[in-house]
Amino acid sequence: MGQRMTSGQSNLGAIFRVAGDYFYRAQTSTMYNLIDGFPRQLKEAIEIGRKAELKAPGGPYANVVVTGLGGSGIGGRIAAQLVATESKVPMEVFSNYYLPAYVNHKSLVIACSYSGNTEETLAAMEQALAKGARVVVITSGGTMLEIAQKRGLDHIVIPGGNPPRTMLAYSLTQQFFVLHHFGIIGDGFEGAINTAALMLERDKAEIQAEAKRITDAIFQKRVIIYSEAATEAVCIRFRQQLNENSKELCWHHAIPEMNHNELVGWAGGDKNMAVVIFRHKTDHERSQVRMEINKTVFEKYTPHILDVWSKGDTAIARQLYLINLGDWVSWYLSEKKGVDASEIAVINHLKSALAEMK
Repeated sequence: MGQRMTSGQSNLGAIFRVAGDYFYRAQTSTMYNLIDGFPRQLKEAIEIGRKAELKAPGGPYANVVVTGLGGSGIGGRIAAQLVATESKVPMEVFSNYYLPAYVNHKSLVIACSYSGNTEETLAAMEQALAKGARVVVITSGGTMLEIAQKRGLDHIVIPGGNPPRTMLAYSLTQQFFVLHHFGIIGDGFEGAINTAALMLERDKAEIQAEAKRITDAIFQKRVIIYSEAATEAVCIRFRQQLNENSKELCWHHAIPEMNHNELVGWAGGDKNMAVVIFRHKTDHERSQVRMEINKTVFEKYTPHILDVWSKGDTAIARQLYLINLGDWVSWYLSEKKGVDASEIAVINHLKSALAEMK
């Protein structure tokens, strides 16, 4: 027979429940505010980039390599795709403890870690220095900033104290400033980012309404995200946000590559899957034809297929639009599921376990 709860115990339990509910709402409210602040962050990031004090560029450089992971590394992937048609040299992103063998004294290495303590990025940065590469650091502090200051490395400090995934505006924008400083790209990105920020502010209500529509369509479904290859990094960003904010497993693939493998896998599809296709009117005409044919395949297995069209006058604006829209979807889905968008206990557990094994 269970013990009877006293009045004091009952009140205490109620207090804990209220406190827990307050903590949950406070955490999710913080995430809401950070997503809401994306356009403002973009404009602030431009000011940070303009004021960055970087040494004479030197060069010329044979290649650019970005090392970073998660919310810190995705900025490099997005930047690499956006500058692909302009960059004078190859640009690649490595999210691991090591760098490719070709990195040498003619390489520009951008080490990006929001906390400044990401062990994989620190290891890769040390390799870059040992190989004689020119290293630029983007961080909010930590060990990486200490190393940069001690060794006299170029570095840009961005605002700290928030989840790395919510600071993409800062880390992404600084990628462009670094690339411009070292002569890899021109300066057109500044105007494009600022114009995009104004668009996102102006169209906030419309973007949120679209995000809610998408959320309702994918709720309680396994989400598969597609786009043309030139937008794959934005798909990765959306996947990461659904993983972390919404606590959802999902996957992504790019067209036309997925037409040569994954399309066959749709023989195992079912109605519990929802397809989100990020699209631009500027996508290659043959890729657009492929997307329409793909949809006829998806429709055999699920009715849940969403075309999500970008908005904006530049490639940067269109991708920032989709990023902001995807972030809002991840927030609304977390609310609909009743999960804490800020919580990442399993990642913290992994980091603690790794620290104990050093």
